Amino acid sequence: MNIDYIQDKINGQREKLLKHKLYSNIETIKDLRVFTENHVYAVWDFMSLLKALQIKLTCTKTPWVPNSNSQTAYLINEIVLAEETDINQAGKRKSHYELYLDAMIDIGAEIEFPTKTINKIASSQNIFMSIDKLEIHENIKEFLKFTFSVIKEGKPHKIAAIFTFGRENLIPNMFNEILREFEKNVTEGDISKLIYYFERHIELDEDEHGPMALEMVSMLAENDHEKWKEIEEISIEALEKRILLWDAINEQIENKTWTNLRSSNEETYSHEYKNLKPDFKF
Repeated sequence: MNIDYIQDKINGQREKLLKHKLYSNIETIKDLRVFTENHVYAVWDFMSLLKALQIKLTCTKTPWVPNSNSQTAYLINEIVLAEETDINQAGKRKSHYELYLDAMIDIGAEIEFPTKTINKIASSQNIFMSIDKLEIHENIKEFLKFTFSVIKEGKPHKIAAIFTFGRENLIPNMFNEILREFEKNVTEGDISKLIYYFERHIELDEDEHGPMALEMVSMLAENDHEKWKEIEEISIEALEKRILLWDAINEQIENKTWTNLRSSNEETYSHEYKNLKPDFKF
């Protein structure tokens, strides 16, 4: 088994995702707001996957000791660097999550509810119970619980698999579909920051992070048949969870279940979020 084998096995779910009707249904600024107000949870939980891999593949404790595999440590650290401290259009360092929130503010999307919801999860004593209590679509809850269940299990090759095949290797094609549709359809509001976010992700993941993530998966699985089988199974499940996430967002757009709440232009989320000291207990 190898990367080509996995890509062949997940191709059905991948194609279904890339042809999802959600993309063409984003026709107005209100639709785009609904999309971002739900997609923001996937933007956020991606960082937990990333940091879980960094914890597993590098030394993040003191006293420091060398990692057993410097190449995998290098790969994940390079990805963390860009995802956690990229630059915005003004040249200011920000995480991709913060770039996304800035873009949401500009299009008039509601950020108070999702950021408070995310803060509740981050400060919870039991992350799964916290997610269950949230007033968000069940598919989004399942998406989040899947992410954190794989993190909790703690197998680096499985975390790397959903990070790679459910996110980094998928994002360039998927985001191109989204970008093409809303650039064509949405004529209201200032969507420049959102376009920047998507284009930045496409650029990084296509040229750098995608290939790095594939290399990381190969190095973690090596010639272990059982690991490759687990990578296949968890990657398919990750794509199916993403399809359900898209179904949930599309349902809200088609039913016109928009929120009437809109946040101010003040970036208050940043101060509150950065001062959290989460202590997860699974």
